This record gives sequence, structure tokens and C-alpha cells, in this order.
Amino acid sequence: MADIFEKLLKHNGPIGQHRERAHGYFAFPKLEGEIGSRMFFRGKEKIVWSLNNYLGLANHPDIRKVDAEAAARFGMAAPMGARMMSGNTVHHEQLEKELAEFVKKEDATLFNYGYQGIMSAIDAICGRHDVIVYDAESHACIIDGLRLHPGHRYVFKHNDIEDCEKQLQRATALIEKQGTGGILVISEGVFGMAGDQGKLKEIAALKDQYEFRLLVDDAHGFGTLGKTGAGAGEEQGVQDKIDLYFSTFAKSMASIGAFMAGDRGIVDYIRYNTRSQIFAKSLPMPVTIGNLKRLEMLRTQPELRKKLWDVVNKLQKGLRDNGFDIGATNSPVTPVYMKGDVPEATAMVMDLRENHHIFCSIVVYPVIPKGHIIYRLVPTAVHTDEDIQRTLEAFRVTKKKLDAGDYKVEAIPHMAEA
Repeated sequence: MADIFEKLLKHNGPIGQHRERAHGYFAFPKLEGEIGSRMFFRGKEKIVWSLNNYLGLANHPDIRKVDAEAAARFGMAAPMGARMMSGNTVHHEQLEKELAEFVKKEDATLFNYGYQGIMSAIDAICGRHDVIVYDAESHACIIDGLRLHPGHRYVFKHNDIEDCEKQLQRATALIEKQGTGGILVISEGVFGMAGDQGKLKEIAALKDQYEFRLLVDDAHGFGTLGKTGAGAGEEQGVQDKIDLYFSTFAKSMASIGAFMAGDRGIVDYIRYNTRSQIFAKSLPMPVTIGNLKRLEMLRTQPELRKKLWDVVNKLQKGLRDNGFDIGATNSPVTPVYMKGDVPEATAMVMDLRENHHIFCSIVVYPVIPKGHIIYRLVPTAVHTDEDIQRTLEAFRVTKKKLDAGDYKVEAIPHMAEA
């Protein structure tokens, strides 16, 4: 019999195998200072494009004031216990009511975290006779929720409506054969890697031919898309066709927690059957009250969203005008696609950070195929024109070096902190 720990230490995992070289620099870096477009990394100021602080609320003075007052009044312990038992308050219920109204649904229920929230909700909704049809590029939290599902699941090619219909046909045939069960289709409002919106309008149209319910994870669309900021469903004119609307507070609201909204009956079922909430302590009072203030600002200050899109449009236009491939993004998420291997990408990131003082996230193999590099930039309402111009210049210079093969010969030092 092998020692289970020996196996872990020997193989480390696909990302963990790089930890000795990467830790503290490429993985688990420490950004310091006030949250904003400029922060400090290893003691030097960088222009930061890796924070989902879309509307700039993280350090907004009105937000900070409410957070501080709520913490001073209640502390972080209140309320004690799970909501079902002893942790419910008028503030939690008020937040749910206002969230439901904002996204035009009958009711909403809170989760402590987005990741475990949607995992546990999928587990609560779907039984062993039900079939889940989902987009191939669904977020890891959805994939982990699918792993909990004891029934069948069919994946369709990313945003491929023809393939989605094919999988719906398979699911329908299986359920007819079983004589029981239902179908849940899962997509995203905005796919966080590529930045393209899910084809919610086209998926919803399939309801005319197939019987299914639609769950949309709109973490990146909530607060950034739509006339009022209610998300991708509002943007595409199909919010009423989305049966379950999910989002986190970690993006546009720069907070923590999440919610699911829909018809009152099904939301109440989720409220009473989502194990990760039933058996977990309630969302702390300062966070709940702080989220009420954040939601108020989403509703009443559309200029924040306008400023975000001014930055998004300038950055994305500048990248395109300089010949960069940013794919089919139609959201603030801005990927920059390049060719190169892992050592080249590593050297390029270091050049950007150390010599051009640009901090952004990079994605390489094994997350994407070998030979490809994706820089993922997240514009926010607090980025400036100077931030954009300095970043575009840095990308021009480093892209030229990448194409010339200069990064192939650069030595990559051991960057982990002692």
C-alpha cells in the first residue's frame, strides 16, 4: 500500500509542479497598497490589469465608509450560525429582495461564495434521472458542480448552437427512454477567459422546440452589461427567458458572496436544499450591509458603468489598431492572443513587469494548448488614459521581441521568494 501523501509530493499536480520556480512571482504574487489601477509588486509601482474591480468600488469612499460603520457596529461575528437556524436578519432578506428586483426576478437567495454556491445549487436542483447540457468552456465551479451530478451530462461546443441543439436532442431522447427526469441547460453570461458573451438569446429560442430550464452564470456580466447593469440577459433582451440567474459579488461589486434569482418557488427550494448554505455560517453582517450599498450604487450611478466602457473601448480599440488579436470579446474581459511556448511566455511576463511595470495575468499550457499564450487584461473604471497608452506601448515592444525570438534565449531566473 502506498502512502497517499507520498503520491502527492511526487507528482504535485499540473500547476503545482512549477511552484518552486513560480511561487511569489507567477503564482501567489503579493500586490500591495490601495486597490486600484496602480499597485506595488515587490516594492515597485505597476499598472495592474488583473483585478475584477470593474466599477472601481473596491476603494470608493462611500463604500469604505459603509463597510467601516457596519464592521464597527456588528463586528465580523454577527450573525452567528447558519441562516436556517439562527443567522437570518432583515438585512440579508433586504439584500435578496433588492437583488431580485434589480435582475427582474421574483426572488433571490444568498450564497457565501460564488464557487461553492453554484456547485451546491446544481447538486440541489438535479437528481440522478435529470440531464445537464452545458457549454464546453463553462467555469471550473460549474464543472465541479457537474462532478457532483449522479446523472447524465452532455457538453456542447463553445457557443455552438447547432451542437447545443444536438445535445438537447440526445438529452430529450434519454429522458423519453427513462420515462422520467428533466433537462437543465447551463451557460455563462460572459465567459471569463475569452470575454465573449454566451449566446443566451439563441439558447432561449430553443425552448420553442425543447423542454428545458436555463441556468446562467453571469459573474462578469452582472453590473457591467445591459441598460441598467442587470447583465447579459438584459443586454440580449432575454432576461425573462433565463430561469435561474446567478452571479457573484466578487466582480462588479468588489465584495464577496453570491446569489441565485428566479421564480419564487424554485428559489425557495434552493434556499432550503442547498447544503453549502444550510450547513454553513451566514454571510457576515458587514459584508451583507456593504453589499446593499454596492447594489445601490450599481442602480443609481450609471456613470460608473459608462466610465468602465470608456476604458474598455479605448483599450480594446488600441490593441486592435496595433494589430493584436483580442478574439471575439464583447465584454470588458480583454484577452490578447499570441504564439509562444512556456519559457517565452515566462520571459515576456518578466519583461513586462520588471522593465515596463505592467502587471497582468497570463495563461499558458496546460490551461490552453502548447504554443499559445493568452494575456488576460481586465479594464476597470479607475484606469486612466495614461495607463492605457503605457500598456499599449509595452505590448508593442514586447510583441516585437516575441516575434523576433528574443525571449527564446533569455535566461529565466528562479523568481520564488526566499
